Amino acid sequence: MIGKSPDVGQKHLFLPNLVDFINLKHELCLLAEAIDWQVFETEFAPFYAKAGSPAKPIRLMVGLLILKQLYKLGDETVMAEWVSNPYFQYFCGEVVFQWKFPCDPSDLVHFRHRIGEKGVEKILSASILLHGKEVLSEDISIDTTVQPKNITYPTDTKLAVKIIEKCNQSAAKEDVKLRQSYRFTVKELLKAANSRSPKRALERRKARRKIKTIAGRQVRDMGRKLGEESLQKHAEKLEIYERVLNQKREDKDKIYSLHALEVGCIAKGKADKKFEFGSKVSFAVAQKSNVILAAVNFKGNPHDNKTLDLTLAQQERITGVRAKKAFVDRGYKSREIGGTKVQVPTNGAGKTASEKLKLRKNFRRRAAIEPIIGHVKNDFGMAKNYLKGEIGDAINAILAASAFNFKSWMKKAAENVIFVFIWLKESRRQIQNISNYSAAY
Repeated sequence: MIGKSPDVGQKHLFLPNLVDFINLKHELCLLAEAIDWQVFETEFAPFYAKAGSPAKPIRLMVGLLILKQLYKLGDETVMAEWVSNPYFQYFCGEVVFQWKFPCDPSDLVHFRHRIGEKGVEKILSASILLHGKEVLSEDISIDTTVQPKNITYPTDTKLAVKIIEKCNQSAAKEDVKLRQSYRFTVKELLKAANSRSPKRALERRKARRKIKTIAGRQVRDMGRKLGEESLQKHAEKLEIYERVLNQKREDKDKIYSLHALEVGCIAKGKADKKFEFGSKVSFAVAQKSNVILAAVNFKGNPHDNKTLDLTLAQQERITGVRAKKAFVDRGYKSREIGGTKVQVPTNGAGKTASEKLKLRKNFRRRAAIEPIIGHVKNDFGMAKNYLKGEIGDAINAILAASAFNFKSWMKKAAENVIFVFIWLKESRRQIQNISNYSAAY
């Protein structure tokens, strides 16, 4: 059952209302007034049963997701900040100051899975339309980046050691006695395997091979000694372990982490980071206003050309308007996709001087997408993704893009408070129109 938010108009008899001691011109207060929370209530209502115990209010959960991304917090730390910050509480719809957590941190995990990627797109849509309808008619810039996963730099030795530890833990839980735990043996081998001395190169290679051999030995020993029921229970894990131990350097779809199988290796040609491990994200940004219109996550490392279709489709689904022109870098190819003309920098052969000048301005403007991606990664939680699975990758990218849009609006609102009231009524009408379009899409 859907939980009800507190009645904002209700005065508390014994405690002062939040509006009595906070600054209503604070950027979070202005943003709370600008967002049409009823849209989220309407869109997310089908995800709740009509009977049973009331859940937490939808405004509270959506507000916590936005605050978590805006201030680069975790599920636990956003709760601690919420308790001590009256502006956080006002933003989430509270009437009087609260002294305890609004919900368990794990409730945010359940809520993200409940609304899914489509639900998070509604938050991105709301962040876009706060900037006005002019954003929807602009040309766009498109580029890709890497969203690193929360894993250590993967090596065969690290994975083999992890497999040995996992096998020992599983054997202890199933009350199976393996031939040997190799705990102290692996500890001594790691000293040699991690040595950087050129004189110990042969010893280092032998130690790494020995660790991998021990890992295979533990996996086979587990397969022999587990009972039929336990073997079915651990069959998937053992299959993953064998796949990791058998994979070669030149193989495709390699496993780089035992707890995040979706992680891919992406080479972006950077001097400081030759390889990054995570997923690829494609961004579409409005050229004049610098508002992010789409953020699509892709598993592995697809070519940039193959990301255009889904990026433009999401941009149309969220905004209701198909971009006429998309400006990209030389990693793409010029073509037309669904009415959108994709343009790549060229020498301008066959064009007039005015056309060359206009294209040059557009491609110079396209360069603004690079610092935008940098801000999204470093300021809004996309530099390292802690959410689980492919759905976690997609949700984190969209929420980070939404937070960037909200933050840019908050800066404008703080500079000119009247700006909020000029756009408030128009933005709510546009959000309702987009919601109707998305439902029919």
